[in-house]
Amino acid sequence: MNFRDALDSGKFVVTAEIGPPKGTDIKEMLHDAEMLKGRLDAVNVTDNQSAVMRINSMSICRILLDMGHEPILQMTCRDRNRIALQSDLLGASVLGIRNVLCMTGDHPDAGDHKGAKPVYDIESVQLLRVVDSLNNGRDMMGNEMKGATDFFQGAVVTPEANPIEPQLMKFEKKVGAGAKFFQTQAIYDIDKFREFMKYARKFPVKVLAGLVLLKSAGMANYMNKFVPGITVPSGLIDELKAAGKENALDAGINIAARHIKQLRDEKICDGVHIMAIGAEDKVPLIMERAGLS
Repeated sequence: MNFRDALDSGKFVVTAEIGPPKGTDIKEMLHDAEMLKGRLDAVNVTDNQSAVMRINSMSICRILLDMGHEPILQMTCRDRNRIALQSDLLGASVLGIRNVLCMTGDHPDAGDHKGAKPVYDIESVQLLRVVDSLNNGRDMMGNEMKGATDFFQGAVVTPEANPIEPQLMKFEKKVGAGAKFFQTQAIYDIDKFREFMKYARKFPVKVLAGLVLLKSAGMANYMNKFVPGITVPSGLIDELKAAGKENALDAGINIAARHIKQLRDEKICDGVHIMAIGAEDKVPLIMERAGLS
């Protein structure tokens, strides 16, 4: 069952993220990918995440596809103009990649090449329209192509943004532009997310709740201070502190598993997207504790 069919089937879908390395040594990444094989419905491959230069998403997606994974190509508008975006999408299509997550992308100031010029020729809503056009056999300018793509296109949303209204407006625009599924920014307040889902259920799209694995109280405090749209409640920070430095990661795994179980048992959303960020080998343990494997 591919990712699109899994979502359409009504099962509680689980995806996770793999970050390509900075360099050509992919042994550790391949080890993590092997551990995750057969456990997930799809695997996202990040696109120069946080504006840090790494191996591109498309090549890793193809490697994962050959391993038996269902990859989700992440594509940001930060580094390419509209010609390059369309060209890369056609390239991904002929390589057999069928899922794409459309994002605007973090500004280069956030990354390790601060002198890089951002492109942002188009943004995420326009990119979704581009994918929709390619799926219908035409490029962005309406020119007929020799063969159409068949992408299952998704987008991102930040349910804990404050104020939330701009996110809701963008969410609706993305649905109108062709988004079929959403993977959210990290959520930690389940009650607040439940309220967001009441809004999201008005639209014919699937929503996967994003969960970033908390590794320490310091990480949680850093995210609260520097990552817009993420709020880790004080109760969870206290839980991490109480575990002590040596057991903080284990406490974070328990928190993620507990949230997944609640989201699934209460049927709040259609699945979860686990972002372990450097601890991909912990994803199977999170799933096990959540009762998913």
